[in-house]
Amino acid sequence: MQNILTYTLFSPLLGIAVLLFIGRAKQTLIKSVGIGASLLTFALSLLLYASFDAGTAAMQMTERAVWIAGLDISYIVGVDGLSVLLILLTAFLTPIALIASWSSITDRLKEYVSFMLLLEVGMLGVFMAGDLFLFYVFWEAMLIPMYFIIGIWGGKERIYAAVKFFLYTMAGSLLMLIAILWLGYYASTLPGGQFTTDLAKLSAVAPGIPLTLQSWMFAAFALSFAIKVPLFPLHTWLPDAHVQAPTAGSVILAGVLLKMGTYGLLRFCLPLFPQASFAFTPLMSVLAVVGIVYGALVAMVQTDVKKLVAYSSVSHLGFVVLGIFSMTEEGIQGAVLQMINHGLSTGALFLLVGMIYDRRHTREISQFGGLAKVMPVFSTMFLIVTLSSIGLPGLNGFVGEFLILLGSFNSMFLGTPVYAAVAATGVIFSAVYMLWMVQRVFFGAVTHDENRSLTDLTKREIGLLLPVLLFIVWIGVAPSAFLKPSAAATKQIVTQMHQAKTGTAVPAGTTAQ
Repeated sequence: MQNILTYTLFSPLLGIAVLLFIGRAKQTLIKSVGIGASLLTFALSLLLYASFDAGTAAMQMTERAVWIAGLDISYIVGVDGLSVLLILLTAFLTPIALIASWSSITDRLKEYVSFMLLLEVGMLGVFMAGDLFLFYVFWEAMLIPMYFIIGIWGGKERIYAAVKFFLYTMAGSLLMLIAILWLGYYASTLPGGQFTTDLAKLSAVAPGIPLTLQSWMFAAFALSFAIKVPLFPLHTWLPDAHVQAPTAGSVILAGVLLKMGTYGLLRFCLPLFPQASFAFTPLMSVLAVVGIVYGALVAMVQTDVKKLVAYSSVSHLGFVVLGIFSMTEEGIQGAVLQMINHGLSTGALFLLVGMIYDRRHTREISQFGGLAKVMPVFSTMFLIVTLSSIGLPGLNGFVGEFLILLGSFNSMFLGTPVYAAVAATGVIFSAVYMLWMVQRVFFGAVTHDENRSLTDLTKREIGLLLPVLLFIVWIGVAPSAFLKPSAAATKQIVTQMHQAKTGTAVPAGTTAQ
């Protein structure tokens, strides 16, 4: 199917166009249009995946159109093994987030659904962009609807959280824009060169930039991505944003937005700036490991379930960053898979927390206890997702963390197994704080009378969670189907990094043999 990427990318805008002609009072129709548009996008993403060739590392289904001809800035979209599963994850979680908002969002519903669909366009664009300037446009476009989703439909401190989220992300983005423009200018200074932001063209010349300048470029890109991950100590915006965001906002924020940071490190920092990547590997790895342990320790002392899950993301995404900078096939494949795993598990946790909050209007752990007696279906699903989050063998979280630790232990670039050893303690800490929370919330006596009358999950809520649980079990039992798409692209990156280390670097746009 021709132009499948463009159709997938902009299909949510069809929903926004239809919403323009629907009155605000027709809330059921507004919800149906939003969910229908997001399901159309998901269907198109499945067609995209069906056409994807997992055997090649090259960009596939590439589409090009001249945008700013004089500067060689173009509309270029493509997909490869690093992005295809993230595109599917985005298209999968968006309708789930909209359905989760069915009864909880009633104020300014039309604007809310429009912002969710616009956010989906921005997220898909980030993962498809093959031009750095186009990537930046989508990166910024995604920021605006998320700001309003938190700021309008969030909790009591929503304005503070939204502004903090906006300022953190914008500060990093401006540095990245400067680096993008400098890269384009650098290309124009080469013999026969011209200003360009085409990723394939820049991939051929950027590795040749002198180390000092390459380090500045790496720092500008990496800072922007580290804020989004978020990597310790740039994580302070995340707990506020998660706690104040509506349920759907938290699902998308944890499920997709955080992955943009780790995706950016993998897509741009390593291939474009290999020598700087080697120089920054100790720093990035130390911050990743500190984040793993710090996030887990802070999660242990939280009294709010949602904030506990938010801090767990700091710990889990630290594993992903460590896997990326191990620069091994196992580590990077584990990182790519763990992005998907975290999106599913943490997204499901936020859905479940939202469901109990709708019933009880509190997230304080001390306000619960004995819920397994009152809400057995809810408790069972929460326990399964919790076990996946802490990496129980047989569920999705185990595979990614195991590969990351294996790759980090054997990495010649990290140079020592100490990183893997310290990171492994994060797995233990994760079990401690998650199971402690489960024990306090679900077991023991029902100590609060308000909890005795709580109703179990509805059919709609069960139907919302079952697809996520299916993937949680599927990835845990048969991970090869989810590792195969990224295998060739991962091998190419590792080959490029080894060749760069030995002084025989090949352009990032070519396929390593």
